[in-house]
Amino acid sequence: MRLAVSTGSSPGHDPLYAEAAGRFPAGPAARSVGIVYGGGRVGLMGVVADHALARGGEVIGVIPHALQSAEVGHSGLTRLHVVESMHQRKQLMADLADGFVALPGGVGTLEEVFEAWTWLQLGIHAKPVAFLNVNGFWNPLLAGLDGLVGAGFVTEEFRRTLIVEETAESLLEALAGWRAPDLKRPNADVPGS
Repeated sequence: MRLAVSTGSSPGHDPLYAEAAGRFPAGPAARSVGIVYGGGRVGLMGVVADHALARGGEVIGVIPHALQSAEVGHSGLTRLHVVESMHQRKQLMADLADGFVALPGGVGTLEEVFEAWTWLQLGIHAKPVAFLNVNGFWNPLLAGLDGLVGAGFVTEEFRRTLIVEETAESLLEALAGWRAPDLKRPNADVPGS
C-alpha cells in the first residue's frame, strides 16, 4: 500500500508545518505503507521524504524534467521517476497510490489533491482523499467547500467523502477504515450530460 502525499515545496512561515511533515511519515512507515510524492528534496516535500527514509519507509518520487532542477530532485529515494509533464506526474502518482493526502501547501498541493478528489467523484478511481489539518491550516478551504455545498455545486454526500483529521494517527486510522461510496455521478440524471 502507498499514499500519494501532496505538500509544499517551501516550508511555510509556521514551524508547525515542518514539524507535522516530519512526524507524518512515522505512521505510514510503522504500517509498511509507502509514500509517493512530487520527488523534490526542498520544502515540506523534502521533510516528508527525508523522515520517511530515515524510518526505513519506501519513498517513490515523481518529478517532471522541467522541475527537477527547480525542486531539486531528491537523489536518495527508493525510486525516482522523471517524467515529461505535470499531467504524467499526477497520473503516475495516482496509479502508484492507494490514497491521497494533502499536508499544508500551496496551489500545487491544492491542484493535486483536488484532481484526485474530482477523479473520485467521476469514478476514475475509488481511493480515499484526505487533508491533514495542521493547526487549522485547511479551515478556510473547508469553509469554502461547505459554501459550495450550500450553493448546490457539491453534494453533501460527496463532501463527506473527504477525510479531514487533525493528527497523522487519526488520519491514518480514517484512511484504513475508509470504504468507497456508491456515489450518484454528477448530472447522471440529466439527458445528454
